[in-house]
Amino acid sequence: MLDFLIRRLLQSALVLLVMSLLVFVGIHLIGNPIDILLSPDADQVERARIVAAFGLDQPLWRQYFLFMQNALAGDLGRSFAFGTPALDLILERLPATLELALAAIVIAIALGIPLGLLAGLRPNGWLGRSIMTVSILGFSLPTFWVGLMLILIFGVQLGWLPASGRGETVAVLGVPLSFLTADGLKHLLLPAFNLALFNIALVIRLVRAGAQEALLQDYVRFARAKGLRNRRIVGVHVLKNILIPVVTVIALQFGSIIAFAIVTETIFAWPGMGKLIIDSIRVLDRPVIVAYLMLIVVLFVFINLLVDIAYSLLDPRVRLSDAQGARA
Repeated sequence: MLDFLIRRLLQSALVLLVMSLLVFVGIHLIGNPIDILLSPDADQVERARIVAAFGLDQPLWRQYFLFMQNALAGDLGRSFAFGTPALDLILERLPATLELALAAIVIAIALGIPLGLLAGLRPNGWLGRSIMTVSILGFSLPTFWVGLMLILIFGVQLGWLPASGRGETVAVLGVPLSFLTADGLKHLLLPAFNLALFNIALVIRLVRAGAQEALLQDYVRFARAKGLRNRRIVGVHVLKNILIPVVTVIALQFGSIIAFAIVTETIFAWPGMGKLIIDSIRVLDRPVIVAYLMLIVVLFVFINLLVDIAYSLLDPRVRLSDAQGARA
């Protein structure tokens, strides 16, 4: 187990190193932030002073070396636009994004699992077919269009829910939370549902396929032969066995939800990391963009590492196959 863990940690460190290089070089190839941040009336002396102050007068390899040196100390640079540490700006917006992502996960599980079970238990009925049709729409409809429709229907036409902002928050251990207040919860519902729509469709399909497969297994037939009620068979024997892949996929999707919350946060003016990164891209605020992308990379690597470790604990064959692959 220790060898497996060391190999995974080394692989994760290598991925982070490669991705840091790709992110840093890629961001520095798109435009010059000085052209946006500096007034067109500024003379060459002022321009040279700003370039030197931002460290952009150094060769790219040296900028990357300094970036990595500072990153190991927890410093991802200072924002060109705000003049504050880029990591502080992101961490300030992180709770709002995490709250939105967690709400989307809860909605996806709360709606996806029962709807998937209904579709799996009655695959040829009108209800099962209707659920699968809706899941196809969840995969197909663009997030930005769905968000605009939600705002138009529930925010403008019906006036049931607010269309933008985070609403009233309550600080818990210094972290502002929306779902603890009625106003904040109203502001959270539309963007969370918009972000959850794809994952609702994903969970529906996973649960439906798992339920149909589980119903054909011998332990389900044996449970029916014993005379157990259908509700108990589904709740105990079927649901337990299909939750493992669902939980695994949802855990991996959590990083994607955070990374791709940009569109939803922009549409609903949700003050999270996504809105910050869009504003930073507009002014080519390189330190904030790089810090955000590196945080997303670290999040993905960390989640995948946790999933690998969990699988190795649950199934020793994973460790065995990994060790055989390393020796080969």
